[in-house]
Amino acid sequence: MSSNLSHPSYVVNDVLQLRLADAIHNTSRFLINSTIGVLGIFDPASAMGLDERETDFGETLHVWGVPEGSYVELPIFGPSTSRDTVGRVVDIALNPLRGLEPDAANTVRGINVTSRFGDRHRFGGTIDSILYESEDSYAQARLLYLQNRRFELRGDVEPEYFDPYEDPYDDPFFDPNAQ
Repeated sequence: MSSNLSHPSYVVNDVLQLRLADAIHNTSRFLINSTIGVLGIFDPASAMGLDERETDFGETLHVWGVPEGSYVELPIFGPSTSRDTVGRVVDIALNPLRGLEPDAANTVRGINVTSRFGDRHRFGGTIDSILYESEDSYAQARLLYLQNRRFELRGDVEPEYFDPYEDPYDDPFFDPNAQ
C-alpha cells in the first residue's frame, strides 16, 4: 500500500523530467493498483506487465543539471548528497499521506519504517562487511553509495568516475615534488 502511494510523486517527477511515457505508465499502474488492487494492497499491475518505474526529485534535479554536491550521512535516512537531500524534502512534501488523517498517516509511516528494518536485515551481511572488514568504512560506504546513485541516474552508461573526497596523497606513485 505504501509503495502504491508513491506513484503520484513518480508521475509528477516524470512530467518534470519530460518523460511523458513513464508518467502515463506510472499513472496507469497507480490507477490499476488503486482500483483492482484494492487501494494498493494487491499488485495486479505487475501481473499485467506494468513494472514499477521509480523516480524522485533528486533525479529530476539531476536531469535539470544541478550538481550532486557534497556527500552527507543523514540521521535515520542514511547516505545522500546535497542534491538528493533537497530532492528528499520535496518528495516528502509531494507525499499524499500529508492529506490523510493523522492516525492513518502514522499507520502507513509505521509500515514504511518497518520495511526499512527489513532492508537492514536483508542487507545485514553486506553492511557488516563494509563496516567491519574495510580499512576505512566511511570512505567505502561513501564510494559504494555514490557509484550506485550515479549508475541509477545515468542508466547503463559507465560514467568517468571522479571521487572529490579521494586523498591524493594515498597514491603510492604520487610525487608532490614532480613537475
